[in-house]
Amino acid sequence: MRNDSEAERPLLIDTHYWLWYAAGSPELSEADLSLIHAAAKSNNLLLSAISVWETAMLESKHRIQLPKPCVQWIDEALALPGISLVPLAPDIAIESSQLPGGFRLSLADRIIVATARVLGARFLTSNKSMRAYCKEGHVLLA
Repeated sequence: MRNDSEAERPLLIDTHYWLWYAAGSPELSEADLSLIHAAAKSNNLLLSAISVWETAMLESKHRIQLPKPCVQWIDEALALPGISLVPLAPDIAIESSQLPGGFRLSLADRIIVATARVLGARFLTSNKSMRAYCKEGHVLLA
């Protein structure tokens, strides 16, 4: 059970959750959708700027297929109600290079995790390695 102070924290979603949410994908559980909708309603739904880059890279490498041109899809997905794009600020960049606990994933994953840590945000991800890192106590898992 989450306490009230945790529920009031911003919710940072990882790149795949953003892709699924924007597409209305069945990958999202009712519980996940409820978290996302509640955060969006209170303007506490966050997305790291690196997720835009990661999406464009995945599309350019044909690892994902978007239903429209990448720029158009991203513009529309960033315009979803309640979502705020978090820029790559110096404190996030520095934190991504100094993550505790031996975090060894990609640069994009490091920046996303660092964003959650710097902002004190709850983090929603399906990535098993990122979830394990959160469960070590380094990030609040949503």
